[in-house]
Amino acid sequence: MPVKNRFAELQNEITEWRRDIHENPEILFETHRTSALVAEKLKEFGCDEIVTGIGRTGVVGVIKGKSDSAGKVIGLRADMDALPIHEQTGLEYASKTANAMHACGHDGHTAMLLGAAKYLSETRNFDGTVVVIFQPAEEGGGGGKEMCDDGMMERWNIQEVYGMHNWPGKPVGSFAIRPGAFFAATDQFDITFEGRGGHAAKPQETIDTTVMSAQAVLALQTIASRNADPVDRVVVSVTSFETSSKAFNVIPQRVQIKGTVRTMSAEMRNLAEKRINEICAGVAATFGGTAEVTYHRGYPVMVNHEEQTDFAAKVATDISGNCEEAPLVMGGEDFAFMLEERPGAYILVGNGDSADVHHPEYNFNDEAIPAGCSWWAGIVEQRMPAA
Repeated sequence: MPVKNRFAELQNEITEWRRDIHENPEILFETHRTSALVAEKLKEFGCDEIVTGIGRTGVVGVIKGKSDSAGKVIGLRADMDALPIHEQTGLEYASKTANAMHACGHDGHTAMLLGAAKYLSETRNFDGTVVVIFQPAEEGGGGGKEMCDDGMMERWNIQEVYGMHNWPGKPVGSFAIRPGAFFAATDQFDITFEGRGGHAAKPQETIDTTVMSAQAVLALQTIASRNADPVDRVVVSVTSFETSSKAFNVIPQRVQIKGTVRTMSAEMRNLAEKRINEICAGVAATFGGTAEVTYHRGYPVMVNHEEQTDFAAKVATDISGNCEEAPLVMGGEDFAFMLEERPGAYILVGNGDSADVHHPEYNFNDEAIPAGCSWWAGIVEQRMPAA
């Protein structure tokens, strides 16, 4: 099953949708225009049910096959939100909103799933039900969790769920996937060191939070080098260091550091949180100060289920002739919440030689549309073949 001819016919139309969404990016849960566009298109296609407001601004569409002999239900998910980045592509359809752009290709994901929804609504050549899921706030807002918390899986009896992301640097329309842990858990920490501020000429009268915090930044790197099993993965990055005073001649009263932790297992995640607390408390005590640690658990590890991963790879191979094994990714993806609730798989589709995601010159490659749409349709038609 190569790329479906119908998607070659629809490519210009789907591209128009994609570029319209690209021109009008919306951040996190503020996807009001995009959500309305999605709901309008699903209505045009003749979906059997359309529900808005799931996960705040998410949209769900239901498409029933020609038959339903086994009661199978499959969910297909695309994310809709953009990033707070000022676009520098120079495209004629570049973002019209300052400091907002589709720098991760969610415009392409949404357009491809709309294309698949149109095709599936036209043909209905499957035995069961497909639920198309358009999710807000993947970029840090946890929109996937919000949709799950709203009871989406139970409400529509979704039994398996599939997701897709474009991947710069891979040939256009090629695919890659891996079973098991795929994308990392992503946590954040915010640590405030308190000492005793004073004059820089009299350090003996102070408890120097700059020295204290600098020691902590270095000590935190020993989590990866000395606490973690070398064959497991953990990345601890201190990304912000801010003193309470900006003066040349003042030893600051307090210092705040922030950063992220990325791990590939629950055990490593627990270890990292434990050691961050212990190291900061110990360093602060050594210098006579205190440390207040706030640790926020973000997205969990995204784990592909083995059976569904094998199936997703087969569908991809039918389309492109091959499906490579993807590398581990230390970025986060809140499709993880959906895969915690239901078995499923998440695949990468090649975006060609483009700027990387989250870069101001990135753009989704419209030539990937037929392959991506064909994969969505193939998941449905092969997993729930017509009776």
